[in-house]
Amino acid sequence: MASIAISNHLEINTFEKQYRDHLSGFHSWDQKDHAEIWMLFPQNLGSRLAIDETELTNGELYTIVTNKAKHGKKGALVAMIEGTKAAAVAAVLCRIEASKRRMVIEVTLDLSPAMEAIVGTSFRAARITSDRFHVQQLVSDALQEIRVSLRKDALKAESEAIIKARKENKIFIPTVHANGDTGRQLLARSRHLLFKPDSRWHESQKERAAILFARFPNIKHAYNLSMMFRSFYEHSTSKEVAKETLDSWYREIEMSGIGEFDVPMMSIRAHEDTILNYFVDRSTNAAAESFNAKLKGFRAVVRGVRDKKFFLFRIAKLYG
Repeated sequence: MASIAISNHLEINTFEKQYRDHLSGFHSWDQKDHAEIWMLFPQNLGSRLAIDETELTNGELYTIVTNKAKHGKKGALVAMIEGTKAAAVAAVLCRIEASKRRMVIEVTLDLSPAMEAIVGTSFRAARITSDRFHVQQLVSDALQEIRVSLRKDALKAESEAIIKARKENKIFIPTVHANGDTGRQLLARSRHLLFKPDSRWHESQKERAAILFARFPNIKHAYNLSMMFRSFYEHSTSKEVAKETLDSWYREIEMSGIGEFDVPMMSIRAHEDTILNYFVDRSTNAAAESFNAKLKGFRAVVRGVRDKKFFLFRIAKLYG
């Protein structure tokens, strides 16, 4: 069986080599010499772009620019450039004629200052819009940070109680809440419900949340602040209304005294202009995330990146 597997592996490698060297057109590819550093497809430029970084292999990051109108299909890839240094990436993008770059009206991105600098240099006429879901993640992470910290405290207290009981030759019996959760379990099992509005809780989550909020009022307060921020995105009808709602949220954070929200609030304030641009057309960076997922899927299909330049050639053929 082992010899058959080895034989099959050799046949596959031989076929791939034959395809690469004689059938694919790889050796006459016009971007072959610089593909590992940059690939550029000016003909794919559209009025609305997405920019993001992705890990190609072994931690190597590439900046990827895609045309959102192509929905991740042929013609979606505008550029794929090694690294995330703003000056280096912008220098490649500026190889595209300035008149074409001025046609770009919007670029969506995450909260990366490097990505914002790239867009500001390369597509100066474009509106920069920060991705809603990356911004919401900042607030959700702050809420989860509180929960995780309390869970660690509960785990420590439980461990100390177990050790004490053992020393006294007693059986440790943890306190159990009405829903059957111990204190540690209550905090561990509340993770998912804290991401959702209460209208989407099922019955067991409603029961767990009632116990959680009664025992930890600061989590309830933090949850309400998180849902207030979610409402900022869901119910604001214009940039002006959104700005008023955001200012109210800032005031609530400052009055709350919940330190875990200080950093996300500062970050949101720093990116406020690009965050509010979401309310022009409600654009997100989902196209970039989807394209990254396609790259990961293709990498899995071809069993990893053994020949990086040929891998990039195949990406170019699929999406360039």
